[in-house]
Amino acid sequence: MEMMEGDDVFTTPDEMVNAYNDITSDLAFAQTHYPDSPITTYLNDIALGLHRDLYRHKHTTARQMLRFWTHEIPLAVYDARKALLLSLVIFILSTLVGVVSTLGDPEFPRLILGDDYVNMTEENIRNGEPMAVYAQGPQLGSFLDITLNNVLISFKVYVYGLFTSFGSGLFLLFNGVMFGSFMMFFIGRGLLVQSFLAVMLHGTLELSAIVIAGGAGIMLGNGWLFPGTYGRLESFLRAGRRSIKVLVSTIPIFITAGFIEGYFTRFTHVGDLWRLMVILLSAAFVVFYYVILPVRRHRESTAYENLSV
Repeated sequence: MEMMEGDDVFTTPDEMVNAYNDITSDLAFAQTHYPDSPITTYLNDIALGLHRDLYRHKHTTARQMLRFWTHEIPLAVYDARKALLLSLVIFILSTLVGVVSTLGDPEFPRLILGDDYVNMTEENIRNGEPMAVYAQGPQLGSFLDITLNNVLISFKVYVYGLFTSFGSGLFLLFNGVMFGSFMMFFIGRGLLVQSFLAVMLHGTLELSAIVIAGGAGIMLGNGWLFPGTYGRLESFLRAGRRSIKVLVSTIPIFITAGFIEGYFTRFTHVGDLWRLMVILLSAAFVVFYYVILPVRRHRESTAYENLSV
């Protein structure tokens, strides 16, 4: 088989790195057992060529960054699709738990949200400003605080995957119950539309990112729990390399959600149609980037592999 140049063979830098690791491993074995074999010389030449190409491409370019966000992350999302679906199911079911618990006990939100928050919100409702909590503090400060807090939450739910996928699952469970009880708190006071438009204006992206980070954590934990044909450590490391890309993809989403919450959610008197449009656009982006595009990239990758065989 004729050996082609690195740029013609590999579609992503990760493929080149993986090939280099495989070749150097084979080369080490050949040098130990067959030092004078032509195969050893051949493998050495390939390893040198890959090393040269890796060194040449070590600087990140705008094109590589674009490919990372439009190809590598969607492919990682496709690999994590089962974990992401499980994360979504856990969050939806736990949200229903929060809803049912609040229906059964109107004081349940106090247990989950705390007395201070509930008392403050009830005071805001009596003053005719039920969403006034979002108008507190300067816009820039709110944006920075919200974004930092959300990013830390995403890393926390991911890191819980180090304690097996059950750790991330429990984190999602708590957040889902909290969200369900939070919404029912307002719905029980006749504020369904007002609370939905205010919360989901930024919450569409924010909650989606939490679910996605949870899926990445579950994927990480599954690599440890279910190694398959790999050694447990190797399986965990492979899951870590793939899941971290999924986690990184949530950072721009959290920044955007924080910007919306810090600068726009506070304006609760903005027309309902405008807020609904933002919610629908946010939902459309999540569906496209985390459902449609990963499937499309997987099909393209499969077609390329079949063509190369």
